[in-house]
Amino acid sequence: MRRIAIIVSLFVLATYDTRAAAPTRQLLPTVFEAGHFYATPELANGKAMRLVVDTGGAGGGGWYVIDLKATSRLGLEVSTCASDGEQFQVIQPPAFRSGKSLPSSLTTPCHSAALVSKSIGNATNGADGTLGAGYLPGHIWTFNYPLQQLWLEPATWKASSGAHRTALGFQTDAKGGLGSGMARITLKVDGRALDFLLDTGATAKPTAAGKQASDTPTEHGIGVTSYITTSVLDRWHQQHPDWRIVANGDDLFGSQHATRLIEVPKVEIAGWIVGPVWFTERADANFHDFMSTYTDQRVEGSAGGNIFAHFAMTIDYPARAAWFMCARQCKIASAK
Repeated sequence: MRRIAIIVSLFVLATYDTRAAAPTRQLLPTVFEAGHFYATPELANGKAMRLVVDTGGAGGGGWYVIDLKATSRLGLEVSTCASDGEQFQVIQPPAFRSGKSLPSSLTTPCHSAALVSKSIGNATNGADGTLGAGYLPGHIWTFNYPLQQLWLEPATWKASSGAHRTALGFQTDAKGGLGSGMARITLKVDGRALDFLLDTGATAKPTAAGKQASDTPTEHGIGVTSYITTSVLDRWHQQHPDWRIVANGDDLFGSQHATRLIEVPKVEIAGWIVGPVWFTERADANFHDFMSTYTDQRVEGSAGGNIFAHFAMTIDYPARAAWFMCARQCKIASAK
């Protein structure tokens, strides 16, 4: 989720049990840059999409989102879809090259594949759009950060021995199905449970000072982070003045709006302890008043790729749970 205000209002037709279960494990065509996964399915015309895989990103009704300008570059035909009294610009399911495709949705409005937007493109490092919280639910996905691989798992998937499970919270609809598709995950910091958005797209743009302190890997200045509200950051700083702070550590919204970074010595996630972890400041209203309207409970920020980098993380949307298999630099929480 690059911007807190990124067209989350597109969660207008939130129906998620719309995709066929994968019969076998499928490796998606992706590139991995500075902590972000980009799906790169190749069309039959030889052109490749570039879609940031963002669990905190926009979408709805089984759609992924694609930028209007990208449709011209990719040779995709745009049409109008009328649904629930509203009209949307969409693309029909494109023809992909064998082995280079995206899993398709079955019952999206107008049998279309993606919602067309004028504001999603170039969201992160020149992305054409987003595989977000409108598209990803209904499946089981493994984000293997150390191996830089994204897998679509079969419906029969079972966690490996040694993986740790944690429940995910979701808004639900009147039928008990998923609402917005935004997952809430609970972490522990300084012995205290805090709720976060599970956000593979949480984006950093460290300043020179921020990069020097955090050593955040970047591509074209862009990397990943985790977000924390101002009020929690202030509390951490007051209670732990020894925790490092960078006053103007990130300028994703421009140098006039640079925000602080804080280094947390350790974070507990799904019974694993990792750290240190850098968090980027975001205004309370961004999460308390905005993002929390799309989660089942109030969230204090986003858990992002700098935490997930230690794991092969499987998000089982049908089971409303995530599994974490430690790959590097983790400790079991009970063995502190």
